[in-house]
Amino acid sequence: MADHDKIVIRGAKENNLKNVSLEIPRNRLVVMTGLSGSGKTSLAFDTIYAEGQRRYVESLSAYARQFLGGVEKPNVESIEGLSPAISIDQKTTSNNPRSTVGTVTEIYDYLRLLYGRVGVPYCPKHDVPISGQTIPEMCQAIMEMPDRSRLTVLAPIVKNRKGTFKDTFARLLKEGYIRVRCDGEMRMLEDDIVLEKNIRHDIEVVIDRIIKTEDSRSRINDSLETALRVGGGRVIVSDGEKETMFSSSYACPECGFSIPNLEPRLFSFNAPLGACENCKVLGFTEEVDIDELIPDREKTIRQGAIRYNKNIVDTENIEWQTFEILCRHYDISLDVPVSSLSEKQMDIILHGSDRPISYQLRSSSGNEYKRNDYIEGIKDLIERRYRDTSSSMVKDWLHSFMKETKCPVCKGKRLNPQALSVRVGNKNISEFTALSVVNAKQFISSLSLDVEKAKIADLVIKEIDNRLSFLHNVGLDYLTLDRLAGTLSGGEAQRIRLATQIGSRLSGVLYVMDEPSIGLHQRDNSKLIATMKDMRDLGNSLIVVEHDEETMMESDWIIDVGPGAGVHGGQIMAQGTPQEVMQSENSITGAYLSGRKIIPLPKKRREGNGNLIEIKGASEHNLKNINVKIPLGKLVVVTGVSGSGKSTLVNDVFMKAVQQKLGRVRVYPGRFRSISGLENIDKLVQIDQQPIGRTPRSNPATYTGVFDDIRDVYAKTPEARMRRYDKGRFSFNTK
Repeated sequence: MADHDKIVIRGAKENNLKNVSLEIPRNRLVVMTGLSGSGKTSLAFDTIYAEGQRRYVESLSAYARQFLGGVEKPNVESIEGLSPAISIDQKTTSNNPRSTVGTVTEIYDYLRLLYGRVGVPYCPKHDVPISGQTIPEMCQAIMEMPDRSRLTVLAPIVKNRKGTFKDTFARLLKEGYIRVRCDGEMRMLEDDIVLEKNIRHDIEVVIDRIIKTEDSRSRINDSLETALRVGGGRVIVSDGEKETMFSSSYACPECGFSIPNLEPRLFSFNAPLGACENCKVLGFTEEVDIDELIPDREKTIRQGAIRYNKNIVDTENIEWQTFEILCRHYDISLDVPVSSLSEKQMDIILHGSDRPISYQLRSSSGNEYKRNDYIEGIKDLIERRYRDTSSSMVKDWLHSFMKETKCPVCKGKRLNPQALSVRVGNKNISEFTALSVVNAKQFISSLSLDVEKAKIADLVIKEIDNRLSFLHNVGLDYLTLDRLAGTLSGGEAQRIRLATQIGSRLSGVLYVMDEPSIGLHQRDNSKLIATMKDMRDLGNSLIVVEHDEETMMESDWIIDVGPGAGVHGGQIMAQGTPQEVMQSENSITGAYLSGRKIIPLPKKRREGNGNLIEIKGASEHNLKNINVKIPLGKLVVVTGVSGSGKSTLVNDVFMKAVQQKLGRVRVYPGRFRSISGLENIDKLVQIDQQPIGRTPRSNPATYTGVFDDIRDVYAKTPEARMRRYDKGRFSFNTK
């Protein structure tokens, strides 16, 4: 190979690498394989990628480097022929509850553009397309308001924007306007209005203030005309209690439902303009779980059935006195089981009085208080305090009573009614993102638009279709675009980043990947390999740490690291084409690829203990009311193509049902009809793909607990006893 066709590594000694020197061909699909712990990752990530990253950082200016921090040089003598490097590893994409498959792949950005440019608004109540209102229509709607209503006509000029807007106020004052409403507060323009520069503001100009009568139609008409001109086609009419927004752009002729001008940020759940105000864009709200609040309904209230106040029963505590007065007023007995209380009585306990009550309280210090007010129910009290408290300790305690429920306003869609009213191809943006990749691709391919809109949306649709194709090609066609990024497996997250990189169409780049085939069914393996070959054919170099046989056989070059793990590894046992590695006598991998070594199937299977778990009617997510028998005392494997429902069955239904049976009451299993045989399980250990260490102090010795025994041994040595050292002296977590 010529020098410019290879990456030349000299003297790599990172971690367990033993002074490794080798040449790796550029613009090829290169697989690094070997036993676990042999040094593959040390060579691929800790040496090659780390050096590429360090050189990129050092190419930046000193000013830019101060924000990125220093990158240490890996323990290697030299690396030549290195391209700019991009790492695609198995770290989860994002734990942000707002991050989805659509946002990570940037498909959602293009969808927002599509809906903002060619979307058609529909009235959510009458299901008819809506368009702009005329001034006579607006005037007629206002004239139907009660007579003598004090109306304020406002023209919105600033919506959810940052700034001080001093020039705007000066211009309005010069034009003869007197008042503005800033963030809901009326202000005089002649006053010095100071707004916080870095906070988003809403500003409306007061066009007119009118007492509505039959003779005011002409004045209202003129005011609306002025307001529409100043407000860019929008006007707000307030009667002091209710505000009505009119738009010359979009409004329903039947009910007056109107939306602002269509723009991409209207469809973003990260922007206040489009976000659901009730759930703060999370799609769910937290409310009191009645089963957590009252775990045992056979107890009486005085016996502590209500967990929130069980420790203050019959005390001088003000909360208990108030609650006791509430129960006494409505003749609710504290000495009967909660299960025997009527629905009306439970409603009073949870939500409080339906009318003001006159009562008197006496504190432990002897002070008396007289009140005439509504008394809050336990449920409403907890939810209010959970929202209002600034104490993390109190919030954690109150959270033990809460559960997540789908937002009642947006139904989990995270957008406000205005954003959800806009459709393309008879689907709103939330319904589109609820489609799987394969169905979304079919929908976007068959989308029918008129000539003008088709011309506007042509490039956007093409980009969406391309990115959906990339996801399909890496075996992720079963994912929905609204799937939370934090729920993806390591392999899925890595393949999503892989699809995103393909969409960037970069060339001349070195990609370093960590087992991209993990979790992928063999049926879809060929799609992943074809994708990596496409990246190679763009003029990129790929170094893939991999154990998969098909990937190795399809690669251009294999580097086998070994012979063992840890101190017994760190050497290059063989490198070359798959055929050359298969013929190498030193390569353990080559021996298995060639068939010289095999893993024999067991001649005898375990009998098990005769017990089994039987699940009937599992129907969570995509499970179709299935019945499953799982024998105990055996190694049981649940397999199937990616997205078939394996994790749903094992993690969401079976595991959570066992955890709930073992006493973890805050775990909610997926839907099923019945599960039998759980009495044969007394302990469950979950082993997933999450990293075991959460701090830089964590290591295998501390995680397994053996470090405690090591500290005990050192604390018992004569030197330690002479100096009065206990085991805490040998901990790096204590000072």
